[in-house]
Amino acid sequence: MALDDFDFKFSQCFGDKADIVVTEADIITAVEFDRKGDYLATGDRGGRVVLFERNNGKHCEYKFLTEFQSHDAEFDYLKSLEIEEKINQIKWLRPTQRSHFLLSTNDKTIKLWKVYEKNVKLVSENNLSEGQSIPKFKNSNTNNTPSHKMDQFTLHSLKLPRLSQHDKIIAAAPKRIYSNAHTYHINSISINSDQETFISADDLRINLWNLDIPDQSFNIVDIKPANMEELTEVITSAEFHPDQCNLFMYSSSKGTIKLCDMRQNALCDFRAKTFEEFLDPVNHNFFTEITSSISDVKFSPNGRYIASRDYLTVKIWDINMDNKPLKTINIHDQLKERLSDTYENDAIFDKFEVSFSGDSASVMTGSYNNNFMIYPNVINTGDDTNGIIKTFDESNGTIDFNGDRKASKDKTSIKNNNNSNNNNSNSRGSNKDNSNTAKNGSSGIKGNKRSNSSSRRSGNEDTNTVDEIVLQADKSAFKSKRFGSLAQRSARTKDWGDDVDFKKSILHFSWHPRENSIAIAATNNLFIFSAL
Repeated sequence: MALDDFDFKFSQCFGDKADIVVTEADIITAVEFDRKGDYLATGDRGGRVVLFERNNGKHCEYKFLTEFQSHDAEFDYLKSLEIEEKINQIKWLRPTQRSHFLLSTNDKTIKLWKVYEKNVKLVSENNLSEGQSIPKFKNSNTNNTPSHKMDQFTLHSLKLPRLSQHDKIIAAAPKRIYSNAHTYHINSISINSDQETFISADDLRINLWNLDIPDQSFNIVDIKPANMEELTEVITSAEFHPDQCNLFMYSSSKGTIKLCDMRQNALCDFRAKTFEEFLDPVNHNFFTEITSSISDVKFSPNGRYIASRDYLTVKIWDINMDNKPLKTINIHDQLKERLSDTYENDAIFDKFEVSFSGDSASVMTGSYNNNFMIYPNVINTGDDTNGIIKTFDESNGTIDFNGDRKASKDKTSIKNNNNSNNNNSNSRGSNKDNSNTAKNGSSGIKGNKRSNSSSRRSGNEDTNTVDEIVLQADKSAFKSKRFGSLAQRSARTKDWGDDVDFKKSILHFSWHPRENSIAIAATNNLFIFSAL
C-alpha cells in the first residue's frame, strides 16, 4: 500500500470539547470496531457502553446509536474486595439477522449483550376512543331507564384495543452473564473464529467458554504455582487465532508469548510454542523486568504474524519463527534515560495496546502527549524479492512536520530512515519544497509521500526504509477550524524534549478492518481519523 494511502486527517470527535475537569467515570477504557467496520463500540470507567453507527450519508463519519449501562460496581464480601464497573474489553460477534451481539467484561464478570431495533407501540383504538362513556344511573333498577341507553354497550359492540406503531428505538438486553469463574482480574477476552466459544484470561488462568452455557467453563491454562511465593510471572493478554479455531496465544509479564493448540492437551500451557527474544544479562537493570512485560498481543488478520507491545518497543513475530522477532520498533527511545521518573509517577506500568491494519501490513500503537504512531507497510504481504519483513534501522534521520504548539491543531510527522546518501539528499530536497509550499498538514505530508512512493516505484525497494507517522489526538484541534502552517523540525525527540505529559496517554484504539480509518480514545474523547 502506497504512503499516499496513509494521509490520515482528523474526521470527528465525540465527547466534551471544552476544557473542563474530566470525570473519572467518563474516561474511555475500550474501543472496538465490528467485523465490517459499520459499528463502533466504546466502554468507559463508569461501566457504560456507547455504540456508534456509520453515517452512510457522509464520508467516513459515525453517529451516535445507543448507550447502556453494562456493569455496575459490586463488592465481594467474602474477600472484602470492591469490584470496579470499568469496562476492560469489548468484542463483537457476528450479527444474527437484524440483531448485533457483543461481549463486555469488567474485572470479574463477562456479559453477552443483544443490541436490536425495538418497535414501540401504543394503544390507538379502544371502546372509549370515540368519546363514548358508560352511562351512570342513580338507580339501576328504575323502570324509567330508556332501553336504548341500556343497550348502548352490548357484546357485539365491544372492541379489542388496537396497537399501532409509535416509534423505533435501539434497545440492549443482556442475554448471558458469565461469572464466578475468575479469582483474579480479567484482562482480556477473545472470541473464537467458530463463533461458538470464547476465552477469558486473568492474571493466572485462561478459561474456555461456550456462548450458550454461562454457568460452566473449562480451565485451559493455569500458571498458578502451588506456593504463591514462587510466582514469577502473570498473564497479561490472550487472543484466539483469526482462522484456526484450535489455536490461541497468551503473553506474560516476562516478555514471552506462548502459542497453544487446544488439540494437544487439556491444559494447553505444557506443550506451547514459546516466542522469546534472548536478552543479554549485561544489559539488565532494575527496570528491565518491568519494561519487558508485554501489555498487549495481537494476531494479524491473515493469521501469519504476531504484534506484541511492551513499554519501550513493538515487536513483529512470524508464527513459524519463535527464536527472535522479525522486527523490533523502538517507541519510547526518549524515555530510556528517564525510566526512574516514569517509575516514580507509575507511568512505567501503563498498558499500551497494539493493532494491525486490515491488510495485515501496518501496525499502530500509542504514546504520551496524546500522540499515536502508525508504521505503514512494516510487513510486505506482496511478492517482494527483498524479503517479507523490512529491516528497522535505529540510526535514522527524522523528518517531522509540526506546526507551532499553539497554532497547530493536528500534528503529523513522518520519519524516513534511509541509509543511501542519494536518497537522503533527495528527501532533504523534497522536504524543503514541502516546507515552502505546505499550507496545511495534509499538503506537507502528501508532498513527502509522493517522493517516497516515486522512489519506491523506481528500481528495487530499499529494504532499510521504515516510515513512521505520528499523529496527535488533542482537543486543541477544535479551537480553530483552520490549521496553522506546519514548520519542519529536525527530530521527533525535539518535539518531546522534557515536556512529556504522562497523563495524556493513548492506550486504547481500533483500526477499521476494511479501510484506513482509526478510532482513538483520548481520556474522555473519541477521535476518528481517516485517510479516505
